[in-house]
Amino acid sequence: MWRRVVGWLGRVEVADPVDRRNAPFFQVLMAMMGTLVVLNWAYLQFVVGLPKRAGGMVDLAMSLVTAAVAWCSFAMVRRGRFRGAVKLFLWAEVVSQLIAYAAVGLHGQLSDPTIPVLTVVLGGLMLGRRTLWLMFALLMAIFGAGAATDALRFAAAGDDWVRGISNIPHIVLRYLVITVVIDRCVAALRESLDESVSRGRALTALNDQLRHEMGERERAQAQLIHAQKMEAVGRLAGGIAHDFNHVLSVVLGYAGQRERLARDGAGAMLRAMEGIETAARRGAAICRKLLGFSRQDVVRPDVFDAGQALRELEPMLRQLFDASPVAVSLALAEAELPIRFDRGQFDLMVLNIAANARDAMPAGGGFAVQAGPLADGGVEIVLRDDGHGMTPQVSRRIFEPFYTTKSAGSGTGLGLSIVRDLVGQAGGSIAVESAPERGSTFIVRLPAVAADFAERAA
Repeated sequence: MWRRVVGWLGRVEVADPVDRRNAPFFQVLMAMMGTLVVLNWAYLQFVVGLPKRAGGMVDLAMSLVTAAVAWCSFAMVRRGRFRGAVKLFLWAEVVSQLIAYAAVGLHGQLSDPTIPVLTVVLGGLMLGRRTLWLMFALLMAIFGAGAATDALRFAAAGDDWVRGISNIPHIVLRYLVITVVIDRCVAALRESLDESVSRGRALTALNDQLRHEMGERERAQAQLIHAQKMEAVGRLAGGIAHDFNHVLSVVLGYAGQRERLARDGAGAMLRAMEGIETAARRGAAICRKLLGFSRQDVVRPDVFDAGQALRELEPMLRQLFDASPVAVSLALAEAELPIRFDRGQFDLMVLNIAANARDAMPAGGGFAVQAGPLADGGVEIVLRDDGHGMTPQVSRRIFEPFYTTKSAGSGTGLGLSIVRDLVGQAGGSIAVESAPERGSTFIVRLPAVAADFAERAA
């Protein structure tokens, strides 16, 4: 119940964070002032039975005014007018105290310093140091008015009028000490709050900057991946040209035999058309593969069979090595090898490693791809070449961005770095084993997704 009340008191439309924190306490205080002041007077009058004194009705009237103003201030805070509510209450207290002290006198009010002290404390804590010292000055004026009333009464009664102002020095000293202490506390609190707010704003700005930089990094990485795809397509150009030349040769060959085929009849013509169709389908399949691989799409991880994906990628691997005498071999497990990966990025990963293997075997050799299941249900893909290999110093740095051992203009040093990032995003790991003149072996391990694959297949 108490938590609900505190939560309700804190739900006010106040912009300043310090005022918003002070609002619940001020509302509680106003509710207490609006209730307890009236109850206190009722108790004193009807239970204790205080004797009538000069100015007693004025005190009662000012107390009732204070209670009414307190409830008005409470309502103003609920509407988001916090500072206006505090000012209204303070000015009401100043005016009511001035009237009460002028009517009753200073000696008659010294027994209850609650309201004067409350006025100073609220002014300093809620509205700042300027209001604090303004309240102090107004209180001194109020005390002066009360002392003047006492002096006039003593003089009218034939007594020494100096007695009416005798309490002024120690009252001024007392309230000056209270005001100075509150001033220093308010200054320290304000400095701490300002420092906290400044740090909060600095952290917010830093977080915004970090989010912006992360977004820029993601966009830059997407552009790099696309650039790597286009670079891979460029490396495939030689093999693709050879393959398309073969397609065109078949078509032209049948076209050159059109007269003989016409003489041989419809059967020969149909067989020739079937050959042309087969060659055209092969060329169309290569085009579709390249278009699907090179387009710049949003990353969409999918569950697919790694073995089947490698079989479909084999023609592109052979075309990649077409310009050099490299034997490409695949050793894939018969069982399904489900993985979760973006299909275009999976092809990019394999082609990047294959492109590095081609550069490491200028005189020819062998490139082998193996894939099989792991004991934990994951998938292991091993890509091995017979190239010149790497030293331990090079092996430790090959996944660093922009690190390359190739000559200027021959490589960016981003290929293997991107491969590592792609494998990491898929939840896997990549390692390399290499030695000079003994080739290199890249081992990619990807987590198990057998259940997902089964659901997808169903």
